[in-house]
Amino acid sequence: MKDDTIHLPLAAVGPATERPISIAIVAMGGQGGGVLTDWIVKLAEDQNWVAQSTSVPGVAQRTGATIYYVEMMPPLDGRKPILAQMPTPGDVDVVIASEFMEAGRSILRGIVTPKRTTLIASNHRSLSVTEKIAPGEGIADNSAVTGAIGVVAKREIVFNMEELAVRNGSVISSAMFGALAASGALPFAREAYLDIIRKSGKGVEGSIRTFEAAMRHVEPDDTEGGPAATELPAQAAPSSEMAAASPPNLGPSAPIETPAESSFDGDPRLKPLLARIQSLPVEARAMADAGLRKVVDYQDVAYGAEYLDLLDGLARDDAAAGGGAHAFAFTTNAAKYLANAMCYDDVIRVADLKTRMQRRDRIEKDMGLRDGQVMQTTEFMHPRMEEVNGLLPAGLGRWIEARPKLFAWLDKRVSKGRRVKTYSLPWFAALYIMGGMRFLRRRSLRHQGEVAHRDQWLATAQRLLNQNYALAVEVLQFQRLVKGYSDTHARGMSKFDKVMSTVTLLETRDDAADWARRLRDAAVKDGSEKQLDGTIATIRTFV
Repeated sequence: MKDDTIHLPLAAVGPATERPISIAIVAMGGQGGGVLTDWIVKLAEDQNWVAQSTSVPGVAQRTGATIYYVEMMPPLDGRKPILAQMPTPGDVDVVIASEFMEAGRSILRGIVTPKRTTLIASNHRSLSVTEKIAPGEGIADNSAVTGAIGVVAKREIVFNMEELAVRNGSVISSAMFGALAASGALPFAREAYLDIIRKSGKGVEGSIRTFEAAMRHVEPDDTEGGPAATELPAQAAPSSEMAAASPPNLGPSAPIETPAESSFDGDPRLKPLLARIQSLPVEARAMADAGLRKVVDYQDVAYGAEYLDLLDGLARDDAAAGGGAHAFAFTTNAAKYLANAMCYDDVIRVADLKTRMQRRDRIEKDMGLRDGQVMQTTEFMHPRMEEVNGLLPAGLGRWIEARPKLFAWLDKRVSKGRRVKTYSLPWFAALYIMGGMRFLRRRSLRHQGEVAHRDQWLATAQRLLNQNYALAVEVLQFQRLVKGYSDTHARGMSKFDKVMSTVTLLETRDDAADWARRLRDAAVKDGSEKQLDGTIATIRTFV
């Protein structure tokens, strides 16, 4: 075959020159990635270097982080270099990540390499949208990133820069700038970095404190060019829903979540109820104590007595079924999930929680509120007629439900989004009064529905107890699926009904508990229910 290609002489126009220093910054919206990029560019230009920055925004503030890219180098013989606009795998000197999983994404993109890259990362977690919307435990595992960092990076500087910045009254960009200065990756003096912060003119004192604190954190372990100390990643706060213990998976792994304060703790009527807990199996007492306090805080002492009456009956059934051989896992799980079922979220509960002082204290702490600052909170509330009607006396509520036209007419006037200034006097007073209307709850339509659901669920678990102990425990844990109010509660009930109807098809199988666990896990983790529906379809193929 004839080759007609024209080959031109493409010899180099001159000797190879020194390459630029390249820095990739991955930061989420609001974390000052743009500010840090501007500081780095200005730092280089103040030293008479040529610097260039580009940015590629993510899909949203947390579904995708913005990638900022900086290249810099001194001019050669008066000639300006041509600099690249995007990081190239294997060709990046420094990667700065504002969050631990963003460091992991940088590794996956290939821009962190063992022969070249210094990785500077904060090991705190800011949960992604997919992690937050999971109905159960959706937090990603940090371990894969932890293991990869020590292998793929030439050098790593990893610590909780977010916590350090907050402690020093600034933002994480100042901490990352200090870590970069301490790394020695750039040939500029410490004073040059500080001059950039001073010239910024905003939050200078806090930024300098944070910058110097970050430098001190890195430098003590950075002797003779060795790697700076690397801390283990900070774990994200655990979900209030707790995964079950490892197989045989018969018990919850942690106590039930209870309010920080209870107005009933000093009530002498609570003491006889606490004494009744001593008649329960030892293994279940701690959970029963937490469950009782939660139920009493939710309603009143009489409601706590009802909780113990139900739990006593379940404990007797457990003992008769040989629960001692299973560490009374049935009673322990019943103590937890029965309390959760009895403390369903309704309009009264939501109003009560939003006006508690410890909630405001928590928000102030999270916001880092200082003396002299005033905080205002505005929340979006969208009640539906279902919630309002559920609060009415059962007879009246059923009468309204039986008249669809009236219900729809009322819904148009109730179902509206409202921006509520929670701690303004009018709205706080309205919510506080609503939160005090517990006396309406036990006669309401919603309560009757919740009691019917609770009794049917417990009856199924009790029926299975002698037949398949592990399956009965799994059925108790199905209550994890029911939470929240409004649409969230409706979706949870839909999932609960699906898994309860499917588990009846499995109850004669030896592996019924294993399949029940898979059903529950699929329902907890899957917001769209596609995974749950797939698991149910699989079960129907062999039953």
